[in-house]
Amino acid sequence: MRRKNILSIIIIVIVGIIMLALISVQIISSRSTEPQEIFIEINARKFSFTPNIIKINKGDTVKIRFISEDVHHGFFLDGYQVNTSARPGQDGSLAFVANKSGRFSFRCSVACGVFHPYMAGYLTVEPNLRFNIFGLMILFLGLTSFLFITFLERREQKNGQG
Repeated sequence: MRRKNILSIIIIVIVGIIMLALISVQIISSRSTEPQEIFIEINARKFSFTPNIIKINKGDTVKIRFISEDVHHGFFLDGYQVNTSARPGQDGSLAFVANKSGRFSFRCSVACGVFHPYMAGYLTVEPNLRFNIFGLMILFLGLTSFLFITFLERREQKNGQG
């Protein structure tokens, strides 16, 4: 009986340490929690964007310089409904605040050739770090509380029977 109590305490401590480690890794590996101003240069050429995958944080102000290397191209970002276009030698530009989390497609909005429908890329707007930390802390507190209450109930039941 005593061995089971000690085992339960050890499990609770291990789970707590794992949760704290996950929170620490999240803090260390993430960018600043404050929104930033992000400058992105996107080059368009038949039939691709460079870069075609972009990652930013929610709340960032995004400024895009859009450059065409060959023919008239357009840039339209789904979900944000922002667009611009560029011709060789005439760059386009746009700016917006990334206020929605998720994965959003961007595509060429000017018919530029046979494979025009396949000219696309993705913008991933990740939730703000504060949201992630808050979620992990709530999960940690909830799981630790659940394990502790379960441990106390089992201990009470055993003491009542004995």
